[in-house]
Amino acid sequence: MLKSRVVTAIPPRLRASGRAFIAVAHNRNLVRLQLSFGAGWTAEWAFTVALGVVAFRQGGVAAVGLVSFLRLAPPALIAPLTSTLADRFRRERVLIWSAYGRAAATTAAALVLVGNGPIAATYGLAVLASCAFVVFRAANSALLPALCGTPLELISATASRGLVDSVSTLLGPLIAALLLGIASPAAAFAAVAALSLSSALLLMAVAYEPPPRAAPRPLRELVGEAADGFRALRRYRDAGFLISLTLVQTFTRGCLTVFLVAIAFDLLDSGQVGVGVLTAAVGVGATVGSVGALMLVSGRRLAVIQGIGVALWGLPLALSGALPDAPLIFLLLGVVGVGNALVDVGLFALLARLLPEMLLGRVYGTMEGLASATLALGSLITPLVIAVAGLRGALVVLGLIAPAVVVAGWRRLRRIDSSVVHRDHEIAVLQQVGMLEALPMPMIDNLAAHLTESFVPGGTDVVHQGDLGELFYVIDDGEADVIGDGRLIRTLRPGDCFGEIALLRDSPRTATVRARTPLRLYTLNREDFLLGIGAYSASRRGADSLLAERLATFTPGSPPTGQP
Repeated sequence: MLKSRVVTAIPPRLRASGRAFIAVAHNRNLVRLQLSFGAGWTAEWAFTVALGVVAFRQGGVAAVGLVSFLRLAPPALIAPLTSTLADRFRRERVLIWSAYGRAAATTAAALVLVGNGPIAATYGLAVLASCAFVVFRAANSALLPALCGTPLELISATASRGLVDSVSTLLGPLIAALLLGIASPAAAFAAVAALSLSSALLLMAVAYEPPPRAAPRPLRELVGEAADGFRALRRYRDAGFLISLTLVQTFTRGCLTVFLVAIAFDLLDSGQVGVGVLTAAVGVGATVGSVGALMLVSGRRLAVIQGIGVALWGLPLALSGALPDAPLIFLLLGVVGVGNALVDVGLFALLARLLPEMLLGRVYGTMEGLASATLALGSLITPLVIAVAGLRGALVVLGLIAPAVVVAGWRRLRRIDSSVVHRDHEIAVLQQVGMLEALPMPMIDNLAAHLTESFVPGGTDVVHQGDLGELFYVIDDGEADVIGDGRLIRTLRPGDCFGEIALLRDSPRTATVRARTPLRLYTLNREDFLLGIGAYSASRRGADSLLAERLATFTPGSPPTGQP
């Protein structure tokens, strides 16, 4: 019985996911953004592997941990400041310039290695490249929702980016392993530079209508503006909780950066190529996990999915310490990759819905800064724990942290999912309204968050002709009659709206609307309605067209052939 239920449940979900994926594939802006992200993330993983090998040659595991810490600490400090760029300027331009910056830094690092220059210069340039990339990730995450139109398209775009992330996690280490095997770390750095440059070029053709922005604060208030990201985590507590879970994952990832080198050299005796191969095992698992998420994730359990993903970052490490068999370690690192895919789908799809669009850049920048700090902390602590507990003991101790935190927060994850699923219905209702259907995902989601549900008995007047209007109405269920000058003009049904003329023209109601049957309505106040209509040219054109049509067919004192 259970098996038959599962079989019958999968096809509709696959069909819905397939439709959303096709929509993503036909969205040229999203395709360009995803490919650019893929090039940038492939470069990051190749750079991580190559730099780890350079550091290990200099001073073993301790050097790997120290260099990782020194590379990641500065981005952690500057990310909240640089993230304001993504909320001040067009986000695709911020992405382009950050990609150029990383290309320049890694090119210089390759030249230093080729010329046998000071190793400190190589590490310093690695820091600059990491600072550029933390800006890139924050701006990419903030831009993606603005290119989507529905919750399912947002989830599919996030899952697609997760697939790109996963493939990059596989390709980056393999590219590094190949170049380390046949050439040198300098060749791997040069490949990173080329990938970063291609990432910038892919973004040159992205074209979209950005949301309206308030005038940026003076530069002297930059620190206060950056602090908005931290304040948002306190104000929007669910988003803050999800980010705190992610920081547990990034701490574990920092540990993994050291563990991969230590396992390859000290446990499996596979050398520098083994570092790339082990890291690629994470990429294989991530690719498998992303494909599964892309096909099956419906958006109803995104917070729980993120929690499972965080737990899967740590649990395989603990098992690797307890069961240190080489084939099993490869398999367990693949499970870590599955966890990485689940975290990305859950986190980025939810944050875009739990936070105001105008704050996304700063919040993502804050998250990237904190993520860099926890990455650095994990890479710094791991050699110390290895020295005290041994490699196997360190794997068990540090690996158990993530699953323990997820278990403690499980109930809250389920509550977050319940609140988001309820809003999906409200978004679907709003998107039946012609002048609202063209709004991008962040704005329609924001409007849904401000809806008020109300019920009106049959025979009751909802609005009266001649009254002042403060609300915009959308019918979710039931029917209502439009009555102008005492005569029936038309009947409204689910998906129809009314009340917009009084708000758009700041005039009295042009007609009475009376519930023919019991009504379930959603209402928006004047401020939220005008913000949604005025923010984008497509919605303004839709509102103007609807207003002209309704006023042409009926105004007070005219023949009863129109609607309010």
